[in-house]
Amino acid sequence: MKTLLRILLLALLFQACEEKVQMSSISPVNWEKRAMEPKDRDSLATGRTYLSVYSQIYSQTDQKTHNLTATVSMHNTNHRDTIYINKAEYFDTDGNSIRTYFEKTIFVAPMATVQIIIDEEDKSGGTGANFIFEWMIKPGSNEPFFEAVMISTSGQQGLSFKTEGKSLK
Repeated sequence: MKTLLRILLLALLFQACEEKVQMSSISPVNWEKRAMEPKDRDSLATGRTYLSVYSQIYSQTDQKTHNLTATVSMHNTNHRDTIYINKAEYFDTDGNSIRTYFEKTIFVAPMATVQIIIDEEDKSGGTGANFIFEWMIKPGSNEPFFEAVMISTSGQQGLSFKTEGKSLK
């Protein structure tokens, strides 16, 4: 009886410690709180930026991949002007759209950063994932700065690198 009780307690302990995988990449921010339609939309300059993001990289051979967590940052480098992001669309290695992160234009306050997290368990982007951002700024303001930091750790080993966005015409 004591053995059965111990086994039951151990099973409950392991279940309580079990880590729940949450795909925070689907809704890392309450985008509705950031939604804002600019009053002077017609006078704003528009642009698009490409950003490569890796949810997986090859390791040792083309048959073995290593999963990564990606932090995608949308930075406003202006001291006084708000920037607006109309769209953040995530594509997989084959160029298929995986998801669009918000339906309404969002704002990024001066000197603020908004982030999207692609969880390590979210392999949908593959080894060549990327984003296209569509944005608006006040003429003469700095363009938004987009970057991604990819990281993974296992035991005492760590892997990290970053990519920066490229303005599109």
